[in-house]
Amino acid sequence: MSEFPQVKDTIQLIKELVSIPSPSGNTRKVIDFCEKYLTGLDLEMKRNRKGGLLITIPGKNTDQHRMLTAHVDTLGAMVKEIKSNGRLKLTMIGGFRWNSVEGEYCEIETDSGKTYTGTILMKQTSVHVYKDAGEAKRNEQNIEVRIDEITNSEEETRKLGINVGDFVSFDPRVQTTESGFIKSRHLDDKASTALLLQLIKHIKSTNIELPYTTHFLISNNEEIGYGGNANISPETVEYLAVDMGALGEGQASDEYTVSICAKDSSGPYHYGLRKHLVQLAKDNNIDYKVDIYPYYGSDASAAINAGHDIVHGLVGPGIESSHAFERTHESSLINTEKLLLAYVLSPITEI
Repeated sequence: MSEFPQVKDTIQLIKELVSIPSPSGNTRKVIDFCEKYLTGLDLEMKRNRKGGLLITIPGKNTDQHRMLTAHVDTLGAMVKEIKSNGRLKLTMIGGFRWNSVEGEYCEIETDSGKTYTGTILMKQTSVHVYKDAGEAKRNEQNIEVRIDEITNSEEETRKLGINVGDFVSFDPRVQTTESGFIKSRHLDDKASTALLLQLIKHIKSTNIELPYTTHFLISNNEEIGYGGNANISPETVEYLAVDMGALGEGQASDEYTVSICAKDSSGPYHYGLRKHLVQLAKDNNIDYKVDIYPYYGSDASAAINAGHDIVHGLVGPGIESSHAFERTHESSLINTEKLLLAYVLSPITEI
């Protein structure tokens, strides 16, 4: 059996994923990429009506199923208004703060598919012009996009084909370091997506027989709250979201271990499944942390809120500065991948 995980391959896959613009609502290109990546592995794959990708691997037990999910949709924006000076006002897609994208390069995609580049700036950026450049509020009224085209009016911008409702994506600026870090926008949740794709590839290429039929959903609406709340078969007993561990002051998680969530804004995750995941980590010498995220929700919590009768859990790599300038370490990716493999080979949690 080949060594698993292959972290260099995983990091390369993450770099490819984050480089494909995919704000919630405009994810076809990245879903196409995921489907193509798994082509040739003799997998049952289909798209759901929301545009997500559902992969099924039959297991020894076909009466009880598992589902694992990660999401490829990201934060982004949409053109809210074309200003009289030709610049753009934005409306947010997903939950971030304007200061976290101030100064960021971006890409505007028109409905014809043509793209333009630009920069997200405060209207009062120049300290040589605006006395309140440092104090002005970072909000929807003051943030604008400077388009990299010769345009000085609403009419000239519209002639480019740019209109209200066009999607705006943020430059990921992905980099890796010799010390083992990968830093990029959209590691939430493209890091986890890469982990699931690598896991599926490993299962199929090494002919592992899973104990239970297992579904993998690459969801595409998580950042707006409903990515993984459908397409859950009635046989599904356990549902595991693979999403980032949020780091910061007061948090237990770090960039080097796999984070196992005990509770988020939706309430506690299933206690039995959480204990099962912790025991798997202990049994397999996997470095882990149990944590609570007060301002967080996942595809698993969305599935519970939708009324599905499932055992739900949440694990993932620790991501520093989530929804802003994200970073993680290869050791966190390795620990998460090891736990995922141990999990899909383990017995279903006793209720």
